[in-house]
Amino acid sequence: MLDLRHVVDHLDEVKSALGRRNAAAAAALDSLDELARRRREAIAASESRAAQRNKANEEMARLPKGSPEFLARRDELKQLSAEQKEFEKTVTTVEAEIQQILQGVPNMPLASVPDGAGAEDNVEVKVWGQRPSFDFAPRPHWELGAGLQILDFDRAAKLSGARFSVLFGAGARLERALIQFMLDLHTGEHGYTEVQTPFLVRGTALFGTGNLPKFEQDLFKIQGDAPDMLQAMYLIPTAEVPVTNLHGGELLEAEKLPVAYAAYTPCFRSEAGSAGRDVRGMIRQHQFDKVELVRLTTAEAAEEQHELLTRHAEVVLERLGLHYRRMLLCAGDMGFSSQKTYDLEVWLPSENQFREISSCSWFGDFQSRRADLRFRPEPKAKPRFLHTINGSALAVGRTLIAILEQYQRADGSVAIPEALRPYMGGIEAIKV
Repeated sequence: MLDLRHVVDHLDEVKSALGRRNAAAAAALDSLDELARRRREAIAASESRAAQRNKANEEMARLPKGSPEFLARRDELKQLSAEQKEFEKTVTTVEAEIQQILQGVPNMPLASVPDGAGAEDNVEVKVWGQRPSFDFAPRPHWELGAGLQILDFDRAAKLSGARFSVLFGAGARLERALIQFMLDLHTGEHGYTEVQTPFLVRGTALFGTGNLPKFEQDLFKIQGDAPDMLQAMYLIPTAEVPVTNLHGGELLEAEKLPVAYAAYTPCFRSEAGSAGRDVRGMIRQHQFDKVELVRLTTAEAAEEQHELLTRHAEVVLERLGLHYRRMLLCAGDMGFSSQKTYDLEVWLPSENQFREISSCSWFGDFQSRRADLRFRPEPKAKPRFLHTINGSALAVGRTLIAILEQYQRADGSVAIPEALRPYMGGIEAIKV
């Protein structure tokens, strides 16, 4: 969430920054002009009454107790005190209204984020590896998986409906191998602490990362008798939610930063706004696996830490020999909570295009204000909000898709990347 005082004190600047996302984001703050005016006037009036009270107190102290002047001053003090409390109440009420508005307002893009309205305006930063070439027409992953008898959508639909899949044999082992490979890489070489979190969280955790209240329709809510959405239970859409909130309400010491966590979880998304998109295959499913990276750091170190985390995600793709590119997202294509995002996109031969496999985002203190993530810069110093950074490293199902398609052979078999062979019992290819 944006800083309330910064917003009301720099409203035009904030609206201009949000306008780079879209007109609706800036328009959401239109009502703040009047609220900010009411807040300023109430604060001024409260401070004025406080000054008058101090003056009346000083004058009353010099008057004989019980004298008419003393009693008049005492009555004046009571009136000033009552008026001050009313103005303070007004400030509290107006600030609550502003906070309610700010809960639905996205983060401001950094100046380094390019202008643009959508994916077509994103900027290619780098391309790694060679595009695989074939002397046959490359097949999509769902055909390859069916031919190898490792991927089944019909049986998944029988169990759960559309947008689910079942992996068999070497397919299930490949999914497991990818998870283990990614965790070993991030914990063994990149210095992350592995963490295993619950897959169900309260709404408060989803509020902390910016998923609630705006995106409740994208979540799977567990039915119960919770009084409101913040106390209700939800299946996690990503490990970002529980991992980012691990230190909510705590006060971390500067010497322990950055905090770096790696977590494997299944992820659950209703895909409410994706009707008709990617209906075939495993690209867009209600349940999928991910290995997520989260870093908590200071404002001063955050940009470097964002680059580092993004690089760690890239290393996974490079070790697997997968052709990919890094994209800097434009202001209009970033997620709600992000102030700067890199997308890593892997090449899918059957589609003849790159597809997103990881988003690595720097949120500034936007999530920390919602989740109460703070640190103390030095002993006895005033606490400050942490900067949060996270990224998929990687989306496991999409990595499996990329391997099937980039490593496919003319006979329908699929070679196993060398880095995964130790996790696959030494097998070099998946064959019928």
